Amino acid sequence: MDYSNPKIPEGINTSKHHPLKDFFILTIGVLGTITLCVFLLGLFVERLAIYIPFSIEQQIMEKTNIKNKENNNFEIQNYLQQISNNLLPHIGLPKDLSVTINYVDDPVKNAFATLGGYISIHRGLIELLPNENALAMVIAHEIAHIKHRDPVVALGRGIVVGLFLSALAGTSSDRYIGNVITKSGTLTVLSFNRKQEERADEIALKAIVNYYGYADGADDLFKIMSDLGSSNENITPELLRTHPLDEDRFNTMKNLLVENKWKTQNKTIPLPNFIINLKNKSHDAL
Repeated sequence: MDYSNPKIPEGINTSKHHPLKDFFILTIGVLGTITLCVFLLGLFVERLAIYIPFSIEQQIMEKTNIKNKENNNFEIQNYLQQISNNLLPHIGLPKDLSVTINYVDDPVKNAFATLGGYISIHRGLIELLPNENALAMVIAHEIAHIKHRDPVVALGRGIVVGLFLSALAGTSSDRYIGNVITKSGTLTVLSFNRKQEERADEIALKAIVNYYGYADGADDLFKIMSDLGSSNENITPELLRTHPLDEDRFNTMKNLLVENKWKTQNKTIPLPNFIINLKNKSHDAL
């Protein structure tokens, strides 16, 4: 048998395409797959989260510090809770759900609903509000989120998607979950979409009209949010991070007033003296 050593043709073990092109195609394919998985996971969780028992939410909240146990301003706390109690019959909260108001004595301009029916309202936001009607609009809006289980939907979506990405990155899932159920983690994960915000606006405005008999004061909250959004602050106010404002929400509110023929009487309920004193103290401190 004769031995031969033929010359190997050039390019037999190489791709006809540039290696970077193959790399980019592979990268785009992987990223596209991850994006699709994240979308499907989020959609799946959103559909099922509302069936999580409310008692589970409350158990989770018992393990966090979001209730701010060190707060001792019971006068403000009770006032906010009373407004909430007055609004509940006009919002139609299911019997198995409850609302607990948590007053947070710090300058953060924010209010948010979270798991277990807890609503945190910060002093910084209260100091911006000109009347009780605007404050009631804030509270009614957050109750509406609780009514439709928006916090557990948002948090459930955040946890599942976060765990999926943590697994891909090889990071600790226990650490991620621990951060999520803390106060800062909850604020980070909880974000409501435009549909949820507009739905909460509509429910809140209707509750304000039914409770006070007119719609005055509710629009003051949106004016404040607009002023915050147009301010020269380098850091976006917390209120706009958790409640993004756009012109569509303004227009929706105006249309609701016209369509439902809700009255405006150019009058509002003044805030109690202890709230006004709170504002004056903060102003003097500046």
